[in-house]
Amino acid sequence: MSMELRLQLRQTQRMIMTQSLQQAIGLLQLSRLELIQAVRQELEENPLLDEEVPEEAQVTEEASGDDEEKPGEDPLSDFDWESYLEDASDYRREFPREEVERWSPEERLTRPRSLADHLLFQLHLSTSDPDLIHWATEIIGNLDENGYLDLEPGELRGKTSADQAAIEKALELVQSFDPPGVAARDLRECLLLQLNSLRDGEQVTMARTLVGDHLAELEGRYLTRIAERLKVSIKVIQDALLLICSLEPKPGRTFTTEEPRYITPDVYILKVDDRFVVVLNEDGLPRLRISAYYRGLLGKGRSSSKETREYVEGKMRSALWLIRSIEQRQRTLFKVSESIVKFQREFLERGITQMRPLTLKEVAEDISMHESTVSRVTTNKYVHTPEGLFELKYFFHRGVQAVDGAAVSSLTVKEFVRRHLTTEDTGKPLSDQKIVEILKQQGIDIARRTVAKYRGQLKIPSSSRRRKY
Repeated sequence: MSMELRLQLRQTQRMIMTQSLQQAIGLLQLSRLELIQAVRQELEENPLLDEEVPEEAQVTEEASGDDEEKPGEDPLSDFDWESYLEDASDYRREFPREEVERWSPEERLTRPRSLADHLLFQLHLSTSDPDLIHWATEIIGNLDENGYLDLEPGELRGKTSADQAAIEKALELVQSFDPPGVAARDLRECLLLQLNSLRDGEQVTMARTLVGDHLAELEGRYLTRIAERLKVSIKVIQDALLLICSLEPKPGRTFTTEEPRYITPDVYILKVDDRFVVVLNEDGLPRLRISAYYRGLLGKGRSSSKETREYVEGKMRSALWLIRSIEQRQRTLFKVSESIVKFQREFLERGITQMRPLTLKEVAEDISMHESTVSRVTTNKYVHTPEGLFELKYFFHRGVQAVDGAAVSSLTVKEFVRRHLTTEDTGKPLSDQKIVEILKQQGIDIARRTVAKYRGQLKIPSSSRRRKY
């Protein structure tokens, strides 16, 4: 067996992620505020970057014109500034600023739905009686973070001369809302409210008895003693206990208590006459330029040292890449937003029921960009539309097959499910299968398990738990 050394030449191709390319990709993913912070930091660290101010630019040009020293080769002579700025004008368009300024801060408010929001929504769907709404609102306002009522109805009565019956009626109404068990005054009442919302059966009846009369013994796990007292088998007690353990002892804890966040949109979609106009929000974003002083320093040729020129040239390349990357980011964001407007025009005109399915690939093909670029530029970005404030990712979702073969947005289907369930007869709540049949009549073919999934996402319990006797 012999060993020998050989030299072989192989030609291969591979993509190398340069630092400049990494910077460009990173800028795509930044939100507007993050971009402003990044630009401000670069302004501090790179002396070749200046913030463009028209008055300063004019003074600088006049000063540089008095320089009698013969300039050397302009380091930016090979950079096509004219076409570069023409490209930027594609998205920096004039727009009626009063259309943006008239929006109140509340329109930029976003927060997860609170328990109070959830209950008030149900309240206004349930009754138009002003007295009932007043007292129910009082009760909702006195619920703690777990959904329990912190005071007795009699304490509410003490605030005015209202009839006790009106307050009790309002409490009964609130206790009928989702989530089951809300507005209870103690654990026993909370569990009983949930059990009372279930269909009658041997297990449910025994669970009510255990919670109502033997809760303390249940907590001590005295199951044999309870079985002997009720003259039933231990198996019956255990089955009922399993049902009790499946109940929610703190019905309000699934709702957040986070403080609201104010979001400034990255993009505005304005309706002007019969068309929708895309406007990028560049308020606070510095417009960058190359420092005239350092540009002149490079143009003076040998009058500066080699070390100085190498330093300035390095900073020059870094500055140019940053300016190009920012402009590319803004242009890409603008093109993606315009494409979304084209695909989702019906939603912008008529609301969520007209949302169409949309994928990143469709938008990428529409604007001749890579799908990953579209994904990055829609990350952490918000758009203000005539229909409200949305994350750009909101417009991308899969479709559900319709009877005629067309695709319907999953968000549209979810909205149909919500509407049917919130307007149903609570004495005869709609089953998931019934929702399937109703949607099929509307031309939407959907599986029962999909209805159940959407119902879960909407935090709407099953039909057996929604039934009101």
